[in-house]
Amino acid sequence: MIMSESVRKMLRAKLVVLGRDNCGKTALCVRFITRRFIGEYEHKREVTYRCQKIVDKEAIELEILDTVNKECAGPAASSLESSIKWGDGFLIMYSVTDRSSFEAVSRLKRLIDHIKQTLGIPTVIVANKCDVENGRVVRTDEGQALASDLRCSFFELSVAEDASAVEAAFGQLLREVRQEFLRHLLAMDKRSRMLQMRHALKNKLTRSKTMQW
Repeated sequence: MIMSESVRKMLRAKLVVLGRDNCGKTALCVRFITRRFIGEYEHKREVTYRCQKIVDKEAIELEILDTVNKECAGPAASSLESSIKWGDGFLIMYSVTDRSSFEAVSRLKRLIDHIKQTLGIPTVIVANKCDVENGRVVRTDEGQALASDLRCSFFELSVAEDASAVEAAFGQLLREVRQEFLRHLLAMDKRSRMLQMRHALKNKLTRSKTMQW
């Protein structure tokens, strides 16, 4: 019963897309869900998308939280903390045409680690707008180096031009979420077996003392 419930939970995932405004977060979500690209969006509140996707031949029920501009301080901090607590995995996005969005990545990753109180939280860094070469201010190797320092997977892509790259980024994040869930499940199972053994040993010692009396 417990295992079947765990398997059902494993086939669900809550993802949070973080980053500065105008880096393409909403376009990324819509591209992933519908494979269509729509260039202009204007929303001032968070939106949660629900869909089902096949990853490695398994159907996964997804909730994807598309956040508005999230900062690590000020009035938005409490909302940001709630979003991070809610998520199982995180996609931090920046635009190669906006250095401030790139500089926000490390702050967001540190905040995720702090709020989740653990390292190794499934996180993918996505650099968008690589098709706009004449406006590029963040080099590819800078993004790769940052992702390596933060121990995150890294994708540089164009949401406007490459739906398959968007699929690959989300697919990688979902694999990492699944791996983390399995690791947590195995740790819980190991702890449960240790507690059972300890309980059995305690009962055995209690019976032994009773027989001596």
